[in-house]
Amino acid sequence: RALDNVTFSVQKGEALGIIGRNAAGKSTILKLISKITYPEIGQIKTRGRIGAFIELGAGLHHELTGRENIYLYGSILGMRRKEIDVNFDKIVSFAQIKRFLDLPIKKYSSGMYSRLGFSVCAFCNPDILLVDEVLAVGDVNFQRKCLFKMNEFKKQGRTIVFVSHDMNAIRSICDRVIYLENGKIARIGKTNQIVAMYLAKAKEDF
Repeated sequence: RALDNVTFSVQKGEALGIIGRNAAGKSTILKLISKITYPEIGQIKTRGRIGAFIELGAGLHHELTGRENIYLYGSILGMRRKEIDVNFDKIVSFAQIKRFLDLPIKKYSSGMYSRLGFSVCAFCNPDILLVDEVLAVGDVNFQRKCLFKMNEFKKQGRTIVFVSHDMNAIRSICDRVIYLENGKIARIGKTNQIVAMYLAKAKEDF
């Protein structure tokens, strides 16, 4: 089982972090919430529009240009064409890919994929933002922009579920953290407490 008896709730406006080793089940949780994957047992209940930036390149078509992919991915995330039109320049500006906008994205680097995908997701005005470790492929400045944007979402009362191995990023954004081990919740609680526990356990196992 990827996940075993995992139960939790997230309040509106809360930022929840999910940490743990590789294959602990972190990304699976995000896929279940966003309905990329469906559970064999149990239920996932959400309210509002979900913006999910989970797998690098998911929702993008490598033969299409950056411009075309903004419309494609935006529509997958539930945006209408008029809504994408209104936000198009903001998406391009945030992603900083204007020079490459009309190139097929198969010529993009992984960092440019990350820029494009996160930017579309950020401007689809989600009520719930799901973000996986894929931000790690971006450069430092873009990571900072993304973290700043996520903190803006928090201030606006939106909900964030954030998976990362970057404990500094987790500390800067999350109110609570779930620590997963082998598909089970080992601990859930205040960010600093759970991060300290995770780092101590990692040091013991090194």
